[in-house]
Amino acid sequence: MTTTKQAIAQLRPLGDPVKAAEMHKYHKVDRPYLGVANPVIDEQVKTWRAEGDLEDRLALAKGLWKGNTHEGRIAAAKLLTQARIRPDDAGAWALIVSWVPDFDGWAVADHACIAGQKRLVADPSRLDEVATWTTSEHLWTRRAALVMTLPWTKQNNPKPADLAIRERVLRWAAGYVTDHDWFIQKAIATWLRDLSKHDPARVRAFLDAHQADMKPFAVKEAGRKLPL
Repeated sequence: MTTTKQAIAQLRPLGDPVKAAEMHKYHKVDRPYLGVANPVIDEQVKTWRAEGDLEDRLALAKGLWKGNTHEGRIAAAKLLTQARIRPDDAGAWALIVSWVPDFDGWAVADHACIAGQKRLVADPSRLDEVATWTTSEHLWTRRAALVMTLPWTKQNNPKPADLAIRERVLRWAAGYVTDHDWFIQKAIATWLRDLSKHDPARVRAFLDAHQADMKPFAVKEAGRKLPL
């Protein structure tokens, strides 16, 4: 299996120093950038994933995250973004959870949250742990509770258990509406917007109850896909 040092050495020549500088300026997070495009990272991850078993992937993902390059952290998340991981024990989920306190910007956080979404869908009992994030003092941890639960906005025919989860997350979102940080308001709006495609009545009810406490841009975004 490729080591962390080898993985970074493989990514580095694929980058562009000019693009790296632009990415640093855009993301506004102070860490090394290699200037590697996401599709190129995808190809590298496919190669690394094929080389070893789950334990190898976990070790590489852990090392890439710890290395703290932008592309390394994106690759770490992509290594664990699979609908099925066998065995789906605590290893992959625990590693993703360990990254949450490190979130410091939307791009890396969102890639890690996508990996987390897969593990939550595979085992919804993990939502009990996510629930504890909703009262965190760390902005990005609170936001992750909504981003990781986005799959429950997309179901056309949710089962009763899924509806219960949907309502649980909506209660979390209701508790966030007075937090006017842009990223929190955007996360609420995104959850509602995506849900509106499948349950517009529930989104209208949420907005009727809470829009007075939300930022105007979030109210507008939340209702953008509602049927006229």
